[in-house]
Amino acid sequence: MKDVIALTPKMPDSWAVVAGLYAGGPDAEASGVNDGAVVQLRAVDGQPLVSVEAPLLVHVPGEAERLLGDGVGAPPVPYWWTEVRASTALPEAAPLAGSVAGRLSMLLGGAVWPAEAASLDVVPVGNGAGEVTATTDEAGLAVDVLTGSTAVVLADRPVVPLNAWMSEVLRTVGAAGLALQIVTPSHVRLSLPLRTALAGAPNRWVVQDSGNHYYDGLSGAELRWENGTFTPARTEAGETPVAKPFSDTTPTTDRQLIASFRVLHEHVTDDLVLGSALRAAWTALTGAGPAGWGTAEPVNLPWSNGQLTALARERSPEPTHLLAVGHPDRPALATLRVSRTEGGVAEDVTLTLGYGRDETPPLDAVEPLARTLADEHGLVSLLVSLRRGRRDLAVPPRFEAPPIPVSFTLGAADVRRTGLDHALRPPLDLTPLRLGPAVVHYPLGDGTDAQAWTVLHRLSAHLKAVRADG
Repeated sequence: MKDVIALTPKMPDSWAVVAGLYAGGPDAEASGVNDGAVVQLRAVDGQPLVSVEAPLLVHVPGEAERLLGDGVGAPPVPYWWTEVRASTALPEAAPLAGSVAGRLSMLLGGAVWPAEAASLDVVPVGNGAGEVTATTDEAGLAVDVLTGSTAVVLADRPVVPLNAWMSEVLRTVGAAGLALQIVTPSHVRLSLPLRTALAGAPNRWVVQDSGNHYYDGLSGAELRWENGTFTPARTEAGETPVAKPFSDTTPTTDRQLIASFRVLHEHVTDDLVLGSALRAAWTALTGAGPAGWGTAEPVNLPWSNGQLTALARERSPEPTHLLAVGHPDRPALATLRVSRTEGGVAEDVTLTLGYGRDETPPLDAVEPLARTLADEHGLVSLLVSLRRGRRDLAVPPRFEAPPIPVSFTLGAADVRRTGLDHALRPPLDLTPLRLGPAVVHYPLGDGTDAQAWTVLHRLSAHLKAVRADG
């Protein structure tokens, strides 16, 4: 798909959308799909050319720059984000998308990304002479290639996000038992939420390098198209080579601090408010709370514990997956999963923060954070780690070293099951700290020695042994 995005200070009302749709001339046919959330322009034979997504009101500063690059020229928040998605099957689709977005910008002000795509031209549509665009369901969710095993999406933007459309593609192809493979040029990066959602078989990030070869953007494995899907290439010895562009890179001096934790609300009442543990962690590590939250990218809503609690309550008993971002001067992203368990309501959080070469990650704030989560938020466990990775948190198609543990904290419930005396006496060269009556904090290092993983594995085995015996 070829994406063009209109960023406008005014909402694209029905008249503005109609004006945009006239970019296809009198032969273009418009129809609504996904219960009217998407408007499609189609060729005479019904083949989808351009899809116009429902406009999204963005209240969170920095999201356009994070996903589209500096200099995008987004209006001040709040502004409207309208994605116009062109099929790759017909040559007139891409200029038609640029004309639709250009007309919205002309009527409403603002900017178009990419700027060179914007136009006011009428792009006559034909009878649909190209290869038929594949759709994953009857709702018109178009992908670029669809085989018996795989849905392929072509993407070329600075950062491919986990937007509402991509979330729906993941859900739909997963329900159909298909793999999703996102194919990008080598200069493209993934957003951290999309990388998390895409990880694991059968999905794959396929990178096309300058030599017209393909490799996996997360593992580096060389790939080839075979039997309707991208699969690892094999040498005569049966091994899969690692692509040179993936491994031939200089390690970044930027770093990422990662705090992964679970809190459990055992007493669930109508007064329960979610998100407070995440806000406490954000404040402890950055000095300020999260700037915004949402269910997809761009993250568009100003931070509100009440609103995210209401959404989770509405979706219960099904789990709710949410995203949060920080202020632009301190790159930070979090995923939050709210779920019902036998013990109550659990919040699983992974908070990642980016630091440049001359910035120091706040490791001295980790122990006070563990204490706060234990005292006030029902901490189950907390793992803090440090890695070399981009300050902006985008995921490049290059090798990045795994994170190294900094500390692990075991909450009161598991300490009681394990036994406090046992928890405080692991057979390791480390000094556990008691945080309150029954919470144990294990410092593991400063995030520079990979042996901390060995220590953590041995610690985990020690703690689980008593639970298994009990």
